[in-house]
Amino acid sequence: MSAAIPPQAPAGTAGPDHTGHYSYTAYADPQMAESFDRIRFGGPIGGLLLETQERVLLDFLGDLHGRTVLDVGTGTGRAALTLARAGATVTGVDASREMLRVAGARARADGLSITFQEGDAHALAFPDASFDAAISLRVLMHTPGWRVCLGELCRVARDRVVFDYPALASVALLQSIGRRVGARFGRRVEAYRVFRHRALVQELARHGFAVRRVHRQFVLPIALHKVFGSRRFTEGLEAGLAAAGLLRLFGSPVTVVAERCRS
Repeated sequence: MSAAIPPQAPAGTAGPDHTGHYSYTAYADPQMAESFDRIRFGGPIGGLLLETQERVLLDFLGDLHGRTVLDVGTGTGRAALTLARAGATVTGVDASREMLRVAGARARADGLSITFQEGDAHALAFPDASFDAAISLRVLMHTPGWRVCLGELCRVARDRVVFDYPALASVALLQSIGRRVGARFGRRVEAYRVFRHRALVQELARHGFAVRRVHRQFVLPIALHKVFGSRRFTEGLEAGLAAAGLLRLFGSPVTVVAERCRS
């Protein structure tokens, strides 16, 4: 089996041109694509992030045998590979051809059959309810039109959607402000947004979905844990903060599973 990358994906519905936004230009860089996994998932804390992501995804999606899943903003395909290993039929979509190249090579090396194709999260080229589930990790925080993207996830999913976001009520707010200020002064940074949970709940409701469960990962920022560089220290410290009730109040990033409401 191998990963398939169609030579030309069908075009989605026409909309605003976002291609000049950093979320498109940064990930179109071949060096970014090659180094992304090492930066994000390298070292003991990166390994902890990856393990947690895989565990939460599989827990939220349940039995995947015979089910179809769309991974929007698949990047280098880490989540797509996890879902395929669990028995799902997976399609991964990303705007970056370079990221898809890495994802396809990884899937082929693992003997997994995954369809990867170019596409825009703002206009997914699939019919309504064409997948059992749709997921999107580390996308809404960066994308120019998060409401449109969330609506597209809900549109193509029959049963449930899974996505994550940095919380407004967390230390991520300070980093987000710093990056946005830097971007205004010409620095090349990923000036991501943070979210109020209520805003996401309301947007999901507009599309007939309701939040069922959430998972909050850390109280302290991931960058700080990477400075410590000790998985044992991070797990012990975060367990203490969780026991004190701080994870429930200030935990971030937050992963959400929402299900379609049945009338």
